[in-house]
Amino acid sequence: MKLCLLVAVLLVTVTLVSCGNVSYDGRSLIIDGQRKLLISASIHYPRSVPAMWPGLVQTAKEGGVDVIETYVFWNGHELSPGNYYFGGRFDLVKFAKTVQQAGMFLILRIGPFVAAEWNFGGVPVWLHYVPGTVFRTYNQPFMYHMQKFTTYIVNLMKQEKLFASQGGPIILAQIENEYGYYENFYKEDGKKYALWAAKMAVSQNTGVPWIMCQQWDAPDPVIDTCNSFYCDQFKPTSPNRPKIWTENWPGWFKTFGGRDPHRPAEDVAFSVARFFQKGGSVHNYYMYHGGTNFGRTAGGPFITTSYDYDAPIDEYGLPRFPKWGHLKELHRAIKLCEHVLLNGKPVNVSLGPFVEADVYTDSSGACAAFISNSDDKNDRTVEFRNTSYSLPAWSVSILPDCKNVVFNTAKVNSQTNVVAMIPGSLQQSNKGVNSLIWDIVKEKPGIWGTADFVKNGFVDLINTTKDTTDYLWHTTSIFVGENEEFLKKGSKPVLLIESTGHALHAFVNQEYQGTGTGNGTHSPFTFKNPISLRAGKNEIALLCLTVGLQTAGPFYDFVGAGLTSVKIKGLNNGTIDLSSYAWTYKIGVQGEHLKLYQGDGLSNVNWTSTSEPPKMQPLTWYKTIVDAPPGDEPIGLDMLHMGKGLAWLNGEEIGRYWPRKSEFKSEDCVKECDYRGKFNPDKCDTGCGEPTQRWYHVPRSWFKPSGNVLVLFEEKGGEPDKIRFVRRKISGACALVSEDYPSVGLLSQGEDKVQNIKNIPFARLTCPSNTHISAVKFASFGTPSGACGSFLKGDCHDPISSTVVEKVYLFAIFCIAFGGLFSTKYLLIFSFSKLTTQLRDTLMLSASD
Repeated sequence: MKLCLLVAVLLVTVTLVSCGNVSYDGRSLIIDGQRKLLISASIHYPRSVPAMWPGLVQTAKEGGVDVIETYVFWNGHELSPGNYYFGGRFDLVKFAKTVQQAGMFLILRIGPFVAAEWNFGGVPVWLHYVPGTVFRTYNQPFMYHMQKFTTYIVNLMKQEKLFASQGGPIILAQIENEYGYYENFYKEDGKKYALWAAKMAVSQNTGVPWIMCQQWDAPDPVIDTCNSFYCDQFKPTSPNRPKIWTENWPGWFKTFGGRDPHRPAEDVAFSVARFFQKGGSVHNYYMYHGGTNFGRTAGGPFITTSYDYDAPIDEYGLPRFPKWGHLKELHRAIKLCEHVLLNGKPVNVSLGPFVEADVYTDSSGACAAFISNSDDKNDRTVEFRNTSYSLPAWSVSILPDCKNVVFNTAKVNSQTNVVAMIPGSLQQSNKGVNSLIWDIVKEKPGIWGTADFVKNGFVDLINTTKDTTDYLWHTTSIFVGENEEFLKKGSKPVLLIESTGHALHAFVNQEYQGTGTGNGTHSPFTFKNPISLRAGKNEIALLCLTVGLQTAGPFYDFVGAGLTSVKIKGLNNGTIDLSSYAWTYKIGVQGEHLKLYQGDGLSNVNWTSTSEPPKMQPLTWYKTIVDAPPGDEPIGLDMLHMGKGLAWLNGEEIGRYWPRKSEFKSEDCVKECDYRGKFNPDKCDTGCGEPTQRWYHVPRSWFKPSGNVLVLFEEKGGEPDKIRFVRRKISGACALVSEDYPSVGLLSQGEDKVQNIKNIPFARLTCPSNTHISAVKFASFGTPSGACGSFLKGDCHDPISSTVVEKVYLFAIFCIAFGGLFSTKYLLIFSFSKLTTQLRDTLMLSASD
């Protein structure tokens, strides 16, 4: 009973971070007179939902993170000039206070240009149409609105007392973002703008330092910082500024039709350890939780709705093992060195080709060392202070006492989880999946209502819609004589379209003819398809659409999209060019205008009800009533059998869906990634030939117990009866244990009540909440092969492995039950005490409710 009461108290305890003065010198930030070595995690508040924020922040904290970092998303807050919004996912104050209540610091990257694979780089589209405006240069209209919004955000934070100078969590603020890449494109006005932005930011009197990332001419007192996969060699432009890494990319984003990039945990850890080895003091993961580009917030073109980023916390809010666990152990090891790193004098020692040690000592005699092997192929054995150390290729060993290795970046001792998308169904209470009633509204291809305008030739798609919608209808007509040869032969003319992006659906006489798209990197494309024409008048209707606006680049605000040429080939007169014809235009699709995504739409909309929804029908709105899936696992929507479109639940924007297959060949992807050597986004790709995004995150907080309204707008045709809810579930865990994979050194600090256990490798497995280990499915003392969930016994295997592990498991349960060595949070399974470096003891355990 006492234990239960203690847990209850802990659950409601709130620890508010409180600090006052934040300053810096050439070594580190100094907070309330103390030097700080800080590990930060990017979590973007609009890429998750308020119900998820406390869990995400707490998971980051448990992962050894001190600071949460976020951009401020201008176009999500200032919907029109002076019209501000801070509700729902955009409740910035609530997010900041969530961080504060967790006892963590906050880095606020106000920008207000952010890039971030976010639509239009975060700048409101309406600003582009303020006369005379040019983004991100010494341009008076842009600077006026930028300063106005920056000041609004700063004043909002001051009002809520959120800056560290007021006792709040915000210790750093950022102005602009990666402008150094583009400054020269704007010539002298670029340099003037950068200096103006810095001066404007400092004049806000926040009481905390300002940073500018990738800004090589940042003026004092603004700190220039680094963004890259590796920043160990980065040096601030002034020796009086600390070395700060604002973006370490632990993965990469995806594009519809592209591959699925991954960055190995070993390489991420290597980059972080090297950064601190070489004098770094503030490090931020971009992203630590990527989240979801809900609605039409994804930039591009072609950025997926998922912004998972292969981050330590996945899109659904679950820790990604082994990456999360491996980095947690890294953070512990670095923190053991914090005082001597920040207060000691470094000495670099060469230990041979590619191998070096950076040794830090302070006046008290304390010592910490980082020994790195940057050879991307060969392991090395070196002598350091009369002791021999083995370093795998492309790794860093951390020695908090200059003697004992407590962590090596290439030795992943964290568990690996088996994560599965468990299929369910769309269903109503007391009804099966086949009993669903679907309400249908079909749109007529072409102009609906009154045309917006008629013009000879084409218009720019973005300038016409102003991003109020993805869609713009173009229609024209041609007359086909009865003597056309193709009518007699039964052949078909070919429709030829050239476009600067991003995609289109073609209709002739209201019949769908095909879809054309860009390639996911460069949006221009060509559409070439046979079409059905008849004698007499034929209507050509083209639904052109954007798939996210440009997010960055010089003069990116002037990058357009839309048709450049439309021709028909195969008529008696050869090829007819329709480009200069009179085209009739209509912005958006009718269902958007009628707000069908809210569920019911207007009362005069006639939904057609059916238990068998039509398949492969373009321009169709689908609505059905569903229950929330059982359990408490995160939820996704399986859209594998749909075409392309938008989805909503209870009026909340799930986002663009498009299970477009990766256009890359199997040889462009890898079966097993070699972490050694410098990483790039194409190094460790998977998913070639598969849908880039099959599942779409639907936050549980959007569901009601019953009566949930799911609405889809399908552009090109799909099979809605095959849509399924899925639950993202951890179904198993694996651990790799060997003599050369020690983790006890870190635990000997007192965590989990395990003290002074020397030279005993062990596995520590954490179950998801409300689950327990139900079986040991695989155990091998020998040389197993494969990956978690699909291990195979190797040439060397001890047949009693499973029996021994199961006995240890039962002993551990006994100890937990009677308050012994093991804590209630972790199950520690000890391996055999003597293993050679060639042998591995591999465990796979399943977890169940």
